[in-house]
Amino acid sequence: MLSNNMADPRRQNKILRYKPPSTETNPTLEDPTPDYMNLLGMIFSMCGLMLKLKWCAWIAVYCSFISFANSRSSEDTKQMMSSFMLSISAVVMSYLQNPQPMSPPW
Repeated sequence: MLSNNMADPRRQNKILRYKPPSTETNPTLEDPTPDYMNLLGMIFSMCGLMLKLKWCAWIAVYCSFISFANSRSSEDTKQMMSSFMLSISAVVMSYLQNPQPMSPPW
């Protein structure tokens, strides 16, 4: 049997390590989904708080989870956590004022 170096057809000088493209040079690679979900979460949170709509508060929690799940670790977490806490407070406040189960909106 041949040694490992003889049987390996790969050329060591042609092997290049993958480097992901940076978003600084190409801003189209950045995903805007977390930002949109963060904004939607804040809008639905405010609707849930001001209009006392439970379904808006629950949609705000859902949007906050999506924003958190799709965000990068390098992004600012303060805004995301404030959106998440705002949505949780909208759910809590809507159920404190009216503890009955949520009625369907239709």
